[in-house]
Amino acid sequence: MKATLQLALCTALILLALPCSASESAVLRNGFSIRHQRRQIIGTITRLYVDGKDSFVDIPTVEIDHFESAPDDAAPTPRLAPKPAVDNPPHSFDLNQAVKDASGTYRLDPDLVTSVIRAESGFNVRAVSPKGAQGLMQLMPQTASELGVHNAFDPQANVEAGTRYLRELLERYDFDLIKALAAYNAGPQRIDQYGGVPPYYETKAYVARIVRDFNKKKMAAQTPAKSAPKKPAATKPPKQ
Repeated sequence: MKATLQLALCTALILLALPCSASESAVLRNGFSIRHQRRQIIGTITRLYVDGKDSFVDIPTVEIDHFESAPDDAAPTPRLAPKPAVDNPPHSFDLNQAVKDASGTYRLDPDLVTSVIRAESGFNVRAVSPKGAQGLMQLMPQTASELGVHNAFDPQANVEAGTRYLRELLERYDFDLIKALAAYNAGPQRIDQYGGVPPYYETKAYVARIVRDFNKKKMAAQTPAKSAPKKPAATKPPKQ
């Protein structure tokens, strides 16, 4: 399931619009479904707008089994409702360096950690969710306490603890990235209860958003930079 989903969530660049119903679910051939507001055709890709007009997931059209209508009253509610930042992180704090250090310590890809931070808090150090999760990696108070974090709004401590927690989840689920991300969002008890990703729109969209962002980073890194045009080799003038 992981490999199929990761393949399905790679992004494309050229758009060709195709309108659809305001609320429906795309059911994939692997059984994974994604609720969305509208969709577009992009060559062989179907783009599903899952959370407003700017958040989307790209799915190879051949991977989509069918579409189902979704009740209007089941419109998705974003998990994160961050409060405006009341102060800025210390000037000495370097997010890139913090991610690099934590990723090195817990042997994770820094791009993955960055994608989780983007999905969790939008890089808002003071973000607080309706359920009480705090900081860059949205640590719940109990989780933060178990990880030894006394101030979840300390960005350095938050990133270090969140990365450690993600590593623990990956180990718990035999490095199944999809299950680990779902557990980070919904809690391990839900993964154990359903034997995999729980049937929650919020969690499915969350996982898809992170994998899409992570794949986008990897695709960009693998795209060779355009080489500068070579200057013609100098030649000696013919002898007279």
